[in-house]
Amino acid sequence: MENYLKATSFLDFDHPNVQQFVAEQINGKETPTEKAIALYYAVRENWWYYPYEITIDPNEYSVSALMKKKKGHCIAKAAMLIACCRAAGIPSRLRLARVRNHIAAEKFQEKFGTDILSPHGIAEVYLEGKWVKCTPAFNAALCEKLNVAPLEFDGKTDSVFQEFDNSQNHFMEYIEDLGDYEDIPVEHIMYLFFKEYPILKPYFKTGKTIDIAAL
Repeated sequence: MENYLKATSFLDFDHPNVQQFVAEQINGKETPTEKAIALYYAVRENWWYYPYEITIDPNEYSVSALMKKKKGHCIAKAAMLIACCRAAGIPSRLRLARVRNHIAAEKFQEKFGTDILSPHGIAEVYLEGKWVKCTPAFNAALCEKLNVAPLEFDGKTDSVFQEFDNSQNHFMEYIEDLGDYEDIPVEHIMYLFFKEYPILKPYFKTGKTIDIAAL
């Protein structure tokens, strides 16, 4: 479990800003489960889900840098939750997947002709003797706008995706599991972006953040 508790250059929970955020959120919480739940909702609601931004600069993947922004994609928000949980002494790791997703994915379909998002990132936290999956990406206001129930987290059962919207239309599905990671595998994430969206390759050479919605 030591590997899932340590700080890294990306999961830099030893940064003062991350430490302060965590301290504020877990104040008064006693058990690891209570702390993990509080951190889940804090990350879910304090950053708006924005799936269109692809960051090329590895330095921008550090949690201390991500927390300075007002929005983030699924991997960014999962990384924030993982770092925060580690700061609270809770083992945590990243899991990646390919998903078919209708949560704010209309511009992906418009630009790339597909509703597949890859890689999609979620967090896994070790609570009460087992790994529990949770997805802090989709803030409640966005879910309400899209007529889908927000994902809740009780620290005991997996909270992964919304299979149906409130009208029982098929909403999201997992296509392929891409494994779990101790750290944020930035180079591998870039490779997966190349593989799924080859049209983006010329933009990666710039070394700058890509906003797909603006392409």
